[in-house]
Amino acid sequence: MTPSIIIMGAGPGGLAASMLLAAKGFKVDVYERLNHVGGRSGRIDIDGFRFDRGPTFFLYPEILRQIFASCGRNLDDEIELIRLDPQYHLIFENHSDIKATPNLARMYSEIARFSKTDAENLKHFIDDNRKKFRLFSPVLQQPFDSIQDLFSPTLLKALPLLKPFRSVDKDLQKYFKHPLIRLAFSFQSKYLGMSPFQCPSLFTILSYMEYEYGVFHPRGGCNEVMNAMARVAQQLGVQFHLNDPVQKLNFKGKRFYSVETKQGTQCADSLVVNADFGHFVERFVPQSLLKKWNHSKINRKQFSCSTFMMYLGIKGRYDHLEHHTIFLGEEYERFLAQIEQGGILPENPSIYIHNASVTDDSLAPKGCSGLYILVPVANLSNPVNWNLHTKQFRRIVLDRLKTLGLVDLEKRIVVEKIVTPVQWQSDLAIHHGATFNLSHCLNQLLLWRPNNRFEELESVYLVGGGTHPGSGLPVIFEGARITSELLTKDAQLKNLNPYISTENVINPIS
Repeated sequence: MTPSIIIMGAGPGGLAASMLLAAKGFKVDVYERLNHVGGRSGRIDIDGFRFDRGPTFFLYPEILRQIFASCGRNLDDEIELIRLDPQYHLIFENHSDIKATPNLARMYSEIARFSKTDAENLKHFIDDNRKKFRLFSPVLQQPFDSIQDLFSPTLLKALPLLKPFRSVDKDLQKYFKHPLIRLAFSFQSKYLGMSPFQCPSLFTILSYMEYEYGVFHPRGGCNEVMNAMARVAQQLGVQFHLNDPVQKLNFKGKRFYSVETKQGTQCADSLVVNADFGHFVERFVPQSLLKKWNHSKINRKQFSCSTFMMYLGIKGRYDHLEHHTIFLGEEYERFLAQIEQGGILPENPSIYIHNASVTDDSLAPKGCSGLYILVPVANLSNPVNWNLHTKQFRRIVLDRLKTLGLVDLEKRIVVEKIVTPVQWQSDLAIHHGATFNLSHCLNQLLLWRPNNRFEELESVYLVGGGTHPGSGLPVIFEGARITSELLTKDAQLKNLNPYISTENVINPIS
C-alpha cells in the first residue's frame, strides 16, 4: 500500500517537501487555507499590478536546483533567474551611499570612499566567511534530535569559527572599522528579523553569500518560484487542495492519524506541518499533549520583529531607484532598540524599497510600476495600536521616502495595500505577526529549535522557518530536505515502502 502524507500549508517548505516526498513514491496531499500557493512567499494581484507578498529576492539557488534535479527536473528550465548588479543600493541618511556589487574590484572602490583600510580587508572577510560557510553548511544539512547531535563531527569541526557569544556587528569589527561599512555587511540580519547587535556572529555568512553567489530576481517575482515548485509537484502526482484549510487534527494518544477540513476527514500515515509553528501548537495541538512546547512556554520564547508593508501601484516610473534600495536611518541602532522594546512607533524608521519594474516590466501595467515598501516594526507581543496608528505611520514612511527623491509619490499612487502586524497575524496566521518566525538567538538554534521530526508528537514532522535550520528561503529548502529524509527513514522502519514507482500524472490544482 502506498504510504500517504498530508502536508499542512503550501509555503516554500511545504512545496519543497511535497516534491521530494512525491518523487520518492509517497502519496501526497497538500491542504492550503489560501487560494494560492506560497504562504508568506505568495503574491498580491491588484488591477494588473503584481507584488511579492514577502521575500523579493532569491539567494543561493543551488539548494533548490538540487531539489529539482532529485525530482528529474531542471530549475533553470522552469524559471528565469536574473542576477542583479548592483545587488542593492544602500543609502545612509545624511552621509553617503554604496552600490553593493558582486564585482569585488568595484566593491573595493565603493568601500575605499569610506576607508581604504576597510576596503583592503574585504578579501579577508570573504575568505574567512567562505571557510565558515564551507564548515557550517553540513551542520545545516543534518537533523538535531538529541544531545548527541551537538557532538557530531561536523558541528565540532565548525565550532571554533562560530564564536557563538559574539554578535554579527562585533565579529565584523575584525574587518571593518567604519560603522557604516559594518552596517553594509550586517543589515542582512534583518532577513532573520534580528538586530546585527544581537544576532549571533554565525550569520555574517548572509552577506558573504550575496557577494559570493549573487542576488537574483526571478522573472515574474519570487512567487514564480513557488508556482514552479507546485507545477512540478503536480506532475509528480501531488494533489493540492487550495482554499481548504485544516480545521482540526485528530490524534490517538500522541499519534496523528487524520485531518478534518471543510471537505471532510482524511487519514494519513504522517503529517508534515508547514503552518507557522507558534500558530500550529496553539491552534491545533491539545495542551495535554505538549510539554516542551506548550502554550505558556511558546509565549516565553523570543520571536522576530514584524513588518509594516506598503504595496503601491504607481503611475509612471522611478528609474533612478535601483531594483533594491535600503535606506538606513542615521539612528539605526536606536531604531532597532525601539523595535525590540515594542509598544511605540519607530520615530525615524529605516526602509526597504523594492522597485522591480526597472528589471522586470511584467509586474505592472504599461507606463506604471510597483513599489514594495517594508519597514521593520515590533511584533504583537508588545503591540502598537495599529487601528489607531496606521495612517500616522503611513505618513511618516511617505515623508521619509521624500529623502530618496520620491517627493511626488503620494499623488502618483493608483493602487495601495497596507499590511500591519495585525494582518500578518490574522490573514496569514502568523503567531504574534512575527514575519520571520522564532528568533535565531543561541537558545533557539539547532537542538533548541523545534525539531524536524516533531519531538512532542508521533508521525508529525515540521518544515518552514520555525524549525531547524531556520528562516530564509535557502535554509527552508534545506530544512525540507532534512524532514523528507527523516520521514523516509521512519517509513522504512515501519515497513512501509517509500519508493513505490508512480505514474507522473498532471493533476490541476483543485
